[in-house]
Amino acid sequence: MNPLLGIGLKIISTFAFLAMSTLVKLASTDMPIGELMFFRAFFAMVPLGLWLWWTDELRSAVKTTRLGGHLVRSISGSGGMYFGFAALALLPLPDATAIGYLAPLVATALAALLLREDVRPYRWAAVGIGFLGTLVMVAPHIAQRDVSAFVIAGPALGALAGLTASACNGFSSIQIRKLAQVERTGTIVFYFLLVTSIIGLLTSVWVWRQPTQNEAILLICSGILGGIGQILITSSYRFADASVIVSFEYSSLVWAVAIGFFLFGDIPHPAVFAGAAIVIASGLYVVYRERRTSRATRAAEAALVETPL
Repeated sequence: MNPLLGIGLKIISTFAFLAMSTLVKLASTDMPIGELMFFRAFFAMVPLGLWLWWTDELRSAVKTTRLGGHLVRSISGSGGMYFGFAALALLPLPDATAIGYLAPLVATALAALLLREDVRPYRWAAVGIGFLGTLVMVAPHIAQRDVSAFVIAGPALGALAGLTASACNGFSSIQIRKLAQVERTGTIVFYFLLVTSIIGLLTSVWVWRQPTQNEAILLICSGILGGIGQILITSSYRFADASVIVSFEYSSLVWAVAIGFFLFGDIPHPAVFAGAAIVIASGLYVVYRERRTSRATRAAEAALVETPL
């Protein structure tokens, strides 16, 4: 265990993913979303393949006995990527990033419904408060909808896309939990990137737009950064407890605000900061309570072992 190293890897991974999102946003002006997905997933396999080769897991990553599970996880993850890229194209970078924080809370609710996990009352309370925080974040964007025309477009559509992406990513997290019990991490990531590449290609083949040289460079780099981010975040869990690592997920909002302001001139609506604070507080409260519960359980088990018969 090396918590400082694990935290450092997590923070760097959030920056890598945000840099990836920034490149996608720069290239998404007139590019089919499926095409963006293809580049993101296909070129992410380059660093993933090098990493699997370095750890001598390249051959084993292809082997699986849960192909159906990989398809469900990959399709839901592809949906999260599709709608997430749509949100990036229609919303300021900090707003799209903050709305994505809803995904872990969605996963908590789905874990109780689909996996029959015992979700304690405080976690349900955190989920409910987190949803309220999300409504605060998206309210300014929904208010920009042209009610008279009954058309949802622009920021309103971006907000709905962000919410849909969070729902897909939350469901995908549940599938990953199930697969992680029987499959290697490299196998899960490999099949996700493979299936997403195929889905992205199939959904864009009829509307494919040949990218310019600059756009191609941006898209290829976004895929490589996404692969590097995946490796870093996977490695971070080897050096610190998951409850510690998850706490630093929210550092991405700092990067998002800085990059959004200096690169795109984005100034988030005050409601976004208020809603993000509510969602982050809900998530951190769950982490805090889970750590306390875990420590109490370990202490009780240790006392039971030390008690003479």
